[in-house]
Formats: sequence, structure tokens, C-alpha cells
Amino acid sequence: MTSRSFTAGVLTQPAPIDILLVEDNPGDAELTREALVDSKLLSRLHVVRDGVDALAFLRQEGAYVQAPRPDLILLDLNLPRKDGRAVLTDIKADPALRLIPVVVLTSSQAEEDVARAYELSANCYVSKPVGLEQFMTIVRSIEQFWLTVVKLPREAI
Repeated sequence: MTSRSFTAGVLTQPAPIDILLVEDNPGDAELTREALVDSKLLSRLHVVRDGVDALAFLRQEGAYVQAPRPDLILLDLNLPRKDGRAVLTDIKADPALRLIPVVVLTSSQAEEDVARAYELSANCYVSKPVGLEQFMTIVRSIEQFWLTVVKLPREAI
């Protein structure tokens, strides 16, 4: 359920939640976009295809100088140029970024990947299901939980 607020007697819509998806598979990126579009929640999805671009987006560098600070990051582990583990390490080591929740969303079900992601301070780890409907359900569940149940920090402390 999307919350609304009243300001000076006027009903206002909440600000959309910005989600950064770090995903090199165009099919998975498109499925994620479709799952979020079908939702009633206000969100904007930003997609980058590798770890180097993810950090540039987060640090507002180069082509991403106007990028918004995301409220949530969906991070694949197996990425070109800089893998998701290294990206997660950099995010959690940076005081300006470390409060942004990171959901590892990956095809790996390896116990060592799960353990390592949590060691690196991932906020949760979700394995991508193989089937289309299950994938859509997982993305909607992530969105529902992180955007309606959880209180997210809007700015770094």
C-alpha cells in the first residue's frame, strides 16, 4: 500500500523510490522492469550492466553525474568488469553509500556465495528462480517488502 500525505489540505503523492538494478543479463533486467511496472508502488528503475558503471552511478561520476541516489540496490554477483562482490565491498566501505540497502539478486545458489554476501554486509540474498512467473513473483516480493514494510533511509547520515 502506497502512503499518501496531506500538506496544507492538499493530498500529495509520495516521492517515487529509486531502485538501481545492476544486471548484465538484458532478459532479467527486462523482467525486473516488467514486474515493477505491474506494481502499484511508485518506483523508478535505473539499470546498469556492470560493476564499474554501478559505482559510477552511485558516485554520480561521468555519464551518471545527474543520477539520483538510489533508495535500494538490486545487485547481481556475476558481472563483467567488476563483479558484484567487489561492488558490494565498495558500497559498504563508502560512508556516503553504505546505508543504501543492497539486495543480492543472483542466479548463484552456492552456499559460499550466500555466506560471502552476508560477510560483505548484503542486506539480503535472493536466488533468481528459473521460471518466468516465479521470477516475477520474487521481484514483486522484494519490492513489496523493501518499499512498503521497511523504513528506508532517504539520505546518508
